[in-house]
Amino acid sequence: MTERKKKNEWFEWAKAIIIAVLIALFLRTFLFATSIVDGESMDPTLKDGERVIFNKFVYLVGDPERGDIVIIERPLKNYVKRVIGLPGDTIEINGSSLYINGEKYEQTFLSEEAEMQTGSYGPIEVPEDNYFVMGDNRAISKDSRNGLGFIEEDNIIGRSELIIFPFDEWSLTR
Repeated sequence: MTERKKKNEWFEWAKAIIIAVLIALFLRTFLFATSIVDGESMDPTLKDGERVIFNKFVYLVGDPERGDIVIIERPLKNYVKRVIGLPGDTIEINGSSLYINGEKYEQTFLSEEAEMQTGSYGPIEVPEDNYFVMGDNRAISKDSRNGLGFIEEDNIIGRSELIIFPFDEWSLTR
């Protein structure tokens, strides 16, 4: 092999690697990223230590919807919670029942035990450009009721789509 062909081959490999890295950075920056569930506040939907892929692009073209599992960016750590209240909604929790705008909301994603441990809260109106979020394990969740407050739309950085670790638990989170 001539010296020129070797240089050309190295140049082609370097070019391919640089393009692959740039594509990966683009995907991670604008489309998808991963997050680790820290704690049991989303149990049984998501368990402590699970790694999820979240979609960053979805909220660049649309708004969070009720029931979405979202990643919330905060200075010290990110949180994984479920959107319960949308801007302008009135939220009230009375024992095990959740009311949104005066109508009982069926929480099919909760276990019976979690539903019974929700407690009472509100009524409270969600301000414009903000969301009300809660964890699925209501008894221990730090959420809009007790520490996180309302979540500004800009702090929601993506929607959880897929559990990727542990490998034997791959599943959609929607």
